Amino acid sequence: MGTLYLVRHGQASFGAHDYDQLSALGQRQAERLGAHWRARGLQFDTILTGTLRRHRQTLAGIAAGLQIAPQPIELPSLNEYDSQALIHAIHPEPLPRPDTPQLYRAHFRLLCDALAQWMAGTISPAGMPSWPEFAGGVRAVLEQVRSQHAGKNVLLVSSGGPISTAVGEVLGTAPEVTIALNMRIRNSAVTEFSISRKRLMLQTFNTLPHLHEVEHADWITFA
Repeated sequence: MGTLYLVRHGQASFGAHDYDQLSALGQRQAERLGAHWRARGLQFDTILTGTLRRHRQTLAGIAAGLQIAPQPIELPSLNEYDSQALIHAIHPEPLPRPDTPQLYRAHFRLLCDALAQWMAGTISPAGMPSWPEFAGGVRAVLEQVRSQHAGKNVLLVSSGGPISTAVGEVLGTAPEVTIALNMRIRNSAVTEFSISRKRLMLQTFNTLPHLHEVEHADWITFA
């Protein structure tokens, strides 16, 4: 039986004009994960990623740690939802930059509210697919993995939205649970599904085996 390893990208540039860029710490997180896997002899038969810059940069860091030259299959259905479009759909007035703990929490409260409304079909954020279309894209990737890669190890590099959606698809969670899972996924965290021809089964969720040492305690981030 194979394993699908779903990895959320390393720390990006939250609060900056362009979020879609790994920070220096995000790069180190990715490289550390690859080095952790290399020390354990882990190899991947197939690599899937979204097309966002932070996905490509995270895979490049993992590959550097693994000492491999990856040839990924890039899939737009593994891209993150547009958080700004979601928030704007329920709060069209300009918001201050979330650069304090209070503004940070307010940002994510709005985002959770917007996600719930999007999933319920009560808002249609500009430039975004509907929730059934978004979830259907993730479901199609999971079906591809199940049907084509049973018995193999597959690496999938994406974002919190698609990964939590994948967990929700496998476990059949309610929308509010999927949102809660999304908010908890840490940067460079690993979620594992076992792969058989009949089904995918959750093995682990949101783990950081590469950051267990005391010297990496301050490498753990959420955004």
